[in-house]
Amino acid sequence: MNSASRISRLAAALAGAAVLAASLSAQARELSVSTVLSDAFPWGQAAEKWAELVEERTGGELTLRVYPNSQLVAGDQTREFSAMRSGLIDMAVGSTINWSPQVPELNLFSLPFFMPDESAVDAVTGGTAGEMIFEAIESRGVVPLAWGENGFRQLSNSRGPISEPGDLSGLKIRVVGSPLFQDTFTALGADPTQMSWTDAQPALTTGAVDGQENPLSVFDVARIDQVGQEYLTLWNYMNDPLIFAVNQRVWESLSEEQREILREAAIEAGEWEIAMTREQESERLADIQERGVQVTELTEEQHRAFVNATQSVHDKWTPRIGPELVEAARQAIEER
Repeated sequence: MNSASRISRLAAALAGAAVLAASLSAQARELSVSTVLSDAFPWGQAAEKWAELVEERTGGELTLRVYPNSQLVAGDQTREFSAMRSGLIDMAVGSTINWSPQVPELNLFSLPFFMPDESAVDAVTGGTAGEMIFEAIESRGVVPLAWGENGFRQLSNSRGPISEPGDLSGLKIRVVGSPLFQDTFTALGADPTQMSWTDAQPALTTGAVDGQENPLSVFDVARIDQVGQEYLTLWNYMNDPLIFAVNQRVWESLSEEQREILREAAIEAGEWEIAMTREQESERLADIQERGVQVTELTEEQHRAFVNATQSVHDKWTPRIGPELVEAARQAIEER
């Protein structure tokens, strides 16, 4: 074989290898998934479950890389939706609270004492109101795929038991960056202090804030009792559903088969995480009590006092959320 033939064959082989590499590169695609909490929490586990199912069902054609602790938005969880909408983040398993500044309809879930129990949450997310919320999200450049759950949020503090609105008077309570939370705790006589979760634990440790509100799973895993939170009130004042979602341009770039796999995997991961979160609730409460935390459970009369004290918040926020959406949710709750 002369040198010209060898060079020609080598060039052909290199060209073939380049085509193969390009083909494999085009087939295998990694997408980023943002979460606020790591896989030490059910929230992060939901994202990891989604990634596991997608990789398995696409044979590695799609890989979801989970970035926990809001690291893709420099710790500012309220920027997550905007970052996903703009394409800085491909996907997210996010909180209705954190996305509510950009999607006002999501404030529905933050209306104080609106949803009495888990069946009420399911009736809302699984019915007309849930469809209306998904439409609102999609109209803003993000495609929602499935529901998850962070759970009912409870109140803790370092000062003493809280069983009536007056007990909150003057207490500095860490809240997320939603004006509705500011209004709720102001109506209860507290001093709401907005800060990210990244900053919350140091603030609780130093006493810069007296208390915080979060689901039991967060209180338990983060060991919030170790930063002075010795008093816990079970008041179920709001529920925080999670939403699995993807940037619209990313969604449109996927094949029909890939979209179906992504959606079905999200639904399955969400159902798995919701069941797990609810099953673990009583065990988590028992563990928290064993660590010496004083737990207050409200009587019906005490609960009613908190409901009455926050009625002004409903009056102010219903027009912002959308009266039709609030009414659809209320009807679903009544008919559950």
